[in-house]
Amino acid sequence: MLPGMAPSPRIAIVGPGNLGTALGLALRRAGFGIDSVIARPGASSLPKARLLAKRLGTHATTQADQTNADLFWLCVPDSQIREASRLLANQRIWKGLVVLHSSGALASDELQALRAKGASVASVHPLMTFVGRSQPSFAGVPFALEGDQAAVRVAQQIVLRLGAQAYPIRKHDKSAYHAWGTFASPLLTALLATTEKVARLAGVPADESRKRMIPILLQTIANYAAFGAPGAFSGPIIRGDVETVKHHLRALRKAPVARDVYSSLVRAALEYLPAKNSAALAKATRRTPAS
Repeated sequence: MLPGMAPSPRIAIVGPGNLGTALGLALRRAGFGIDSVIARPGASSLPKARLLAKRLGTHATTQADQTNADLFWLCVPDSQIREASRLLANQRIWKGLVVLHSSGALASDELQALRAKGASVASVHPLMTFVGRSQPSFAGVPFALEGDQAAVRVAQQIVLRLGAQAYPIRKHDKSAYHAWGTFASPLLTALLATTEKVARLAGVPADESRKRMIPILLQTIANYAAFGAPGAFSGPIIRGDVETVKHHLRALRKAPVARDVYSSLVRAALEYLPAKNSAALAKATRRTPAS
């Protein structure tokens, strides 16, 4: 902790969106005092901030000088972090305080305006997905930490109390790190949406396809967790079944985007996973004007 800071700092949540809501509720369950929820001045987010503040037993405000927080946690979109930092910098004295943001792609330098005012700053990103109707647990969630030593030390203690895990990350690795996370959830969701499109080609409606896919999806994740990607891989690619792949590609002509996704994933499988007849499979999935 910073010199003079209480062992359990009072925290202000800046931004009442999906992450701010999940984080605020988790911090409160972990025994942290939530000092306030801060929204942008004149923003439509103020009503949401008031609703979240009510759930957290605190108040909503648009001004950092209307708080008694020791730590400010920015949960705003990446494109707004630097501007939020500039706005907050002129609202109070920052020396001795900690400011965190939770961008996966951006480094702590986005908070330079607050660092220049004496705050200790860090980026603290949970590798987790947050959507409006879900409140995920933070237990076991990895957090990537980067920034000023004092702020990182405070963040580590908070992450541990959430039951999560803290890992260091270098500034120049953050873009690749965030791309990794994007593959793990948003693009995986895009793949699942693509599978629903293919199911419709087979005469299965989206809602029904989702229900029918759950068992194979859960078993695939279980296999991946237990055996890694090579041990979880199955189907026509690992067998080198070129004719089946060609049948798939013909069926997918009615869904060209899904066909492109299929071909790209086959090529990824040939690059990263065990497969027979690799050359023939690569040729079958190579896009040509006549394909």
